[in-house]
Amino acid sequence: MGIKKILVVDDSPTDRYLLTEILSKHGFDVDTADNGEEALGKIRCNRPELVLMDVVMPGKNGFQMTRQMTRDPSLKDIPIMMCSIKDQETDRIWALSQGACDYVVKPVDALELLAKIAAIG
Repeated sequence: MGIKKILVVDDSPTDRYLLTEILSKHGFDVDTADNGEEALGKIRCNRPELVLMDVVMPGKNGFQMTRQMTRDPSLKDIPIMMCSIKDQETDRIWALSQGACDYVVKPVDALELLAKIAAIG
């Protein structure tokens, strides 16, 4: 069946726009949130099939949000892909240990992102 509904969580309007453009052009239904708290509300109401989560955000960071979601029985089945400018291997390992299913580095390569989404779905 594959993933169709994606929530992009990023405090950067530019990054939200770029990710939305890539995903929308490839047929995904995209919603956005600019922080973790807004994201939680949208996740609970709209049940996306994938969350693209930035790491560095005001309030709770992406690692904290991922950990919170994966520990919540009602949200733990929603896959989370971290999407961050942080490009150290330790960042990727930490994201996966918090419950993320994958990690992409910004600026995002569209083909890599689409391939990773296809692999999840």
